[in-house]
Amino acid sequence: MPKKIAMIGAGSVVFAKTLMNDIMATPALSDSEFALLDVNETKLRSMEAFGKRMVKENGVKATVWGTTNRRETIKNADFVVIMIQVGGFEAFGFDYEIPLKYGVDQCIGDSLGPGGVFRGQRHIPILVDVAKDMAELAKPNAIMLQYANPMAGNCLALGKASKVPFVGLCHGVQTTLDLIAGYCAVPKDEITFTCGGINHMDWFLRLEHKGKDLYPKLKELFEKPEYYKNEKVRGEVFRHFGYFMTESTGHLSEYVSWFRKNKKALDLYCDEPAFGGESGAYYKWGKLMAEKYAKHDPLEFETARIETRSVEYCSWIMEAVATGKPFRFMGNVRNDALITNLPDGCCVEVPTFADDAGLHPTPIGALPPQLAACCMTNVNCQILCAEAALTGDPEYIVHSLAMDPLTAAVCTLKEIRDMSIELLEAERRWLPQFQGKKIKPTPTISIPKNCKAVDVPMDPALAIHKRFGTLISQKTE
Repeated sequence: MPKKIAMIGAGSVVFAKTLMNDIMATPALSDSEFALLDVNETKLRSMEAFGKRMVKENGVKATVWGTTNRRETIKNADFVVIMIQVGGFEAFGFDYEIPLKYGVDQCIGDSLGPGGVFRGQRHIPILVDVAKDMAELAKPNAIMLQYANPMAGNCLALGKASKVPFVGLCHGVQTTLDLIAGYCAVPKDEITFTCGGINHMDWFLRLEHKGKDLYPKLKELFEKPEYYKNEKVRGEVFRHFGYFMTESTGHLSEYVSWFRKNKKALDLYCDEPAFGGESGAYYKWGKLMAEKYAKHDPLEFETARIETRSVEYCSWIMEAVATGKPFRFMGNVRNDALITNLPDGCCVEVPTFADDAGLHPTPIGALPPQLAACCMTNVNCQILCAEAALTGDPEYIVHSLAMDPLTAAVCTLKEIRDMSIELLEAERRWLPQFQGKKIKPTPTISIPKNCKAVDVPMDPALAIHKRFGTLISQKTE
């Protein structure tokens, strides 16, 4: 039977076009029904027309139709693909420009930090609603294939709020594997690897070519200036933590506290253009593209010819479910004892198999402790991001950003609260879960010069510590 594929956010030119191409290029799926949905009807109808062109010009048996009714899209669906960007580049502009006023310099701004947390607030309520519609209307065991960022925060929230089968999909592992293969001059399909961690902080735990460990060669290469220059941040983390990671300098520089906290660090590690660490690289690129195509439909210039399938996992997973032929990929799923030294219920990215019985994540066990510690700095922020979106309590936004490594390296708690207030007010139209709710400001407490601390009675056993501290202060003065 033909599969019904609901595509939520189908106005996304790159993702919708690529995924439709991949699915139509798959013989077992070429007769699928594509139900497209987008809130922007102009973009929706453009993609609908393009999809119909693909069908006609390539002679496949697929059908393509569009609607602005989400429930109609999801009804009887076998797969639901998520590629939303709520608020578009207007919201993205707030995500980047407001934090920059407070000294938080983001390169990408879609996964962690102020940009990621607020993108999560815009996306999580919609993902939960889609999951509810799926539970009611889609076919039994229909799978959600989730592409929207912040990937880990979104999937963590889905894992808390719904029992609907889902997997978050990213191409960081595939593109990094291309990079490693090129660096080490070995064919990509001859590399054996195991990754484990969280989205955008996944680690190559095993990396071999025909049974030989590739790590000694990769470590040797990254001590050479021409390789190190290519990936300064990823290379530096590799040198200190011992494992290669799946995200580029631009992405990784935002997820840790060491590389974007001041001008010295930025000049040293994030000086390459665009996604090599440049401030606002993704926002500026996206805004440029949006302005370029504001008066022209970008699909007018795109060929409708079906091409070779891309590295995106989506069509390969669908093929495995439709045919029973297993497919192994890296999936973002709920951590149910898959990585034992990360919290149960968080989102982890682990090897996952798909077949006609569904999705089967595989346990990794414990990460090396230094890698788990790195991941936890991000997981803490993601847990609180999800809590804010699911409960509608805006205080959790402040808590989430207070735990974000980059924001915490740059801002005081009061600055984080003030920034959160400003971002919430700027983006309120896209955040219905906070209707009628505000983040409470905390006034600055002024301490007069002659103010003395309250002398609180102390346990005698502790008084010696206070007395010792006073003596030290007097001696210093």
